[in-house]
Amino acid sequence: MKTYFLSYFLSNMKAFIKFDAALAQRIYAGCDMFLMPSRFEPCGLGQLISMAYGTIPIVRRTGGLADTVKDFDPRTGTGIGFVFQNYNAMHLLVAIVRALEHFRNEGTWRSLMERAMSCDFSWDSSAHKYEEIYKLAIELRKKGH
Repeated sequence: MKTYFLSYFLSNMKAFIKFDAALAQRIYAGCDMFLMPSRFEPCGLGQLISMAYGTIPIVRRTGGLADTVKDFDPRTGTGIGFVFQNYNAMHLLVAIVRALEHFRNEGTWRSLMERAMSCDFSWDSSAHKYEEIYKLAIELRKKGH
C-alpha cells in the first residue's frame, strides 16, 4: 500500500513510519486543519496539540473529542473546530466542506485560530477548577447540604 501511494502521490506526499517529536511539532504547526475522525477516543491529545498551534480540528463527536472541541457556529462566532456526529463518510465530508468554506474567510479563520490557541487544557487549569469545586463542596457541607 505504501508503494502504491508513494508512486501515485509522490509529488504531494511523504510517508514516515516512525515517530519524530520535532517533525510532529512542525506538522501540527504547519497545518491549517487537523482531521481526527475517531470512532472511539477516550481522551485525545492530537486535537489539544493542534489547537495549541492554531490548527483547527475537524473531529467526530465522541469521548474526549466531544469534551474539548466545540463546533463552530458562524451565527454566534463561537466554537473552535468542526464537529460531525455520525461515523460515516458523508458526515465527515460535510464537516470538511464546512471547514473549507470558512477557511476562505480570512477574518473568520483567524478568529477560530485565536480561540483555539487561547484554550487552556493544562493541568494547572484543571487543578484550579477542581480546587474550586472542592471549596464549594466544603461550604455546602458547612451549611448542612
